[in-house]
Amino acid sequence: MARAILAVSLTIAAGISPAWATDGAPSRVVSMNVCTDQLAMLLAAEGQLHSVSHLAGDPGVSVLADEAGRYVVNHGLGEEIFLMQPDLVIAGTFTTRATIDMLRRLGFRVEEFAPEGTFEGVRANIRRMGELLGRQQRADELIGELDAGLAELASEPTPPLSVALYSANSYTSGDGSLSNAVIEAAGLQSIADRLGIVGVQRLPLEQLVLSNPDLVVLGERTYDRPALAHENFRHPAFTAIASQDRLVRIPDRYWICGAPFTLEAARLLRDAANAHAEAAR
Repeated sequence: MARAILAVSLTIAAGISPAWATDGAPSRVVSMNVCTDQLAMLLAAEGQLHSVSHLAGDPGVSVLADEAGRYVVNHGLGEEIFLMQPDLVIAGTFTTRATIDMLRRLGFRVEEFAPEGTFEGVRANIRRMGELLGRQQRADELIGELDAGLAELASEPTPPLSVALYSANSYTSGDGSLSNAVIEAAGLQSIADRLGIVGVQRLPLEQLVLSNPDLVVLGERTYDRPALAHENFRHPAFTAIASQDRLVRIPDRYWICGAPFTLEAARLLRDAANAHAEAAR
């Protein structure tokens, strides 16, 4: 492996294009990020996508976990991706910098995608992925599916309830996060907006209780062993504010990444709000 990498380095140093370089649509694509994995799986032509990250097969974070089994798995290591000889590598902006830098030094084309914080950002990433893969028509179809889903949500009135997202270690998400955009699409109001929370921040339990949200949203993932990060869920004040009629569990996989499937989180929130309002009558 070391000899192979050295040979490629000498080739690049000599000013010779790598053998996998191409000016057309890429034919051997490797994705290193669970969100780019899923966009690529939704958009790529048959046989175009070669490898996805190991997280793509985790049903806790990937909607397309079953689909991921069709592809070679990578762990974001430069050496394994080098041996795949892709003509395009796609990654998230938080993907391991050392791997990305090494691949670029070796002459690979690496394109990075930032996490989406709005549905406009979701559209932009779908459109860009379609352009990179030469699949613009398929990208337009996905954007149309997303817009139709947003229109459907907007057309159905939802009780104007307040929502608190609450995660391990008392974290919540506010303005500029995809989860906040999902809450707005569902026609609900996040308490993070009232509290001026931007991005991901800690939400002290006292503030959660004082905000008295109509719904408290948790993820759906469970863990076999106790952890200090989950002690906030065991506090008596939390169990009181998150009573059974207020508690909503939304699978994390629906709003970690942006795509038409993200709308499922909004639909689940809308259904929970309608059920809560009906029970209060």
